[in-house]
Amino acid sequence: MDLTPDQAAIAVERHDCAKCDAPAGSACRTRGGKTAAKYHTPRFVLVPALREELEILVPADRHPGRAWKQGPALAIVPAPRTEQPIRIGYARTSTARQELASQLEALHRAECHKIFKEQISTRVKVRPELEKALALAHQFKEAAPQTSVILTVHEMKRLARNAAELMTLSAGLQAGGIQLELLTGPLTGIYDPNGMGAMFFAVLAVGAQLDRNYIREKTLEGQVIAASKGNHGGRPKVIDDDMLTFAVALKDKGIPVPDIAKKLTIKVGKNAGTNPSVASLYRALAEAEAASVDDGLPLRPKAARIRRPGEPLTAEEIDLRERLQAQPHPNAERR
Repeated sequence: MDLTPDQAAIAVERHDCAKCDAPAGSACRTRGGKTAAKYHTPRFVLVPALREELEILVPADRHPGRAWKQGPALAIVPAPRTEQPIRIGYARTSTARQELASQLEALHRAECHKIFKEQISTRVKVRPELEKALALAHQFKEAAPQTSVILTVHEMKRLARNAAELMTLSAGLQAGGIQLELLTGPLTGIYDPNGMGAMFFAVLAVGAQLDRNYIREKTLEGQVIAASKGNHGGRPKVIDDDMLTFAVALKDKGIPVPDIAKKLTIKVGKNAGTNPSVASLYRALAEAEAASVDDGLPLRPKAARIRRPGEPLTAEEIDLRERLQAQPHPNAERR
């Protein structure tokens, strides 16, 4: 702020307040008829040096909180206003894993007076920070109709999830006379919602929908290719096949499931190195038992027979020995 608090108060009080009807020379007032703690936005944005501020406090000598009294009328001609646009920035990512730093840096370089940010999926219809950004933009435009108010975003897809939402947003911007600025992409620039700008907003909506449909199609293609390779997505199993086989063997020996869970260790995922829960083990055993009933296969592998010295071979073992002896030695050609 270029003015001291006292100078700011004097500059603000040169104008009538469009919100509380406080005349020039007096501080703003509340609905209860007392002196307000800060000046109303529609009043201080009329002062060029204060237009970028978000709030201007009422000095203590105006007695904030006490009964409001009208001050002396001031016959001062307001200073001519400069045509500096007011930029309201908005940044968004879909998940907490994505970073906001690049968007925020671009918005700061664009000299946005206020930046709203949030990490929320486009599938969520209500985005609180976007609503706040639009409300502040409309408030500035109502307070200073001759001043350009711009909603600035890093790229178009940060605003809406489909053409219908983008058209609704553009209709609100057009009704309020608020401009839209895109900092990146092929349509970089500032667009006025009036006149030819209305047609551009429609083109933006169609382009956003086509872009989203393309991303969705590529995602589905990638899922189909991954599924053909055996990767069906999702989180890795807490209890893998080896752990399940070991758990079944222990259960057959009569060991309680809670004790079995303590003997198992999760191999992958965020819980790697810990024991699976008893509930997860019960669920895995039940699913494995149901699967064995459906496909007719045994739940556990067939136990191997240990042959003692001198014990005769079975027919299967004799056949296996003969087939192994009939195979040529791998180094026979070198000898």
